[in-house]
Amino acid sequence: MKPIHFENNKNWLWITVLVLSLIFILVGTFELIKFENPKTNNTINLIGYCLQILYYSNHFWRKNYVQWNKANMMIRINSWTGNNIRFNTIETTQFIDKKLIITKDNGDKVTFDMTKIQEADTQKLLDIILKNTSIKTVKK
Repeated sequence: MKPIHFENNKNWLWITVLVLSLIFILVGTFELIKFENPKTNNTINLIGYCLQILYYSNHFWRKNYVQWNKANMMIRINSWTGNNIRFNTIETTQFIDKKLIITKDNGDKVTFDMTKIQEADTQKLLDIILKNTSIKTVKK
């Protein structure tokens, strides 16, 4: 059974990485600090962009990944592409035969195969959906 990596967007480590990268990019681009070696600003700029790459490539590191905040979530399970789902568009959620089926208010259905996923992680994903939507139960 494979685990799902869960990440709430309120993670202070990643917020710090983003803020540091923006500071490095601004200092390196506009040369706010004068250094003896003119290439130092280019190096600082490069470090800022490398931190941006580190942050934005984070969800490609793992095959099963869920990232959420209070408005929406990005679910990537057993694929290289993720599905962005806004919590206020979820109408029903069903968990049938190890498949998670999310029905949106426009009638679109998004299905995730959870056969190789740990039970505890499946339950945690369902809890996140229930906590952030107006749905009270999951149909099983």
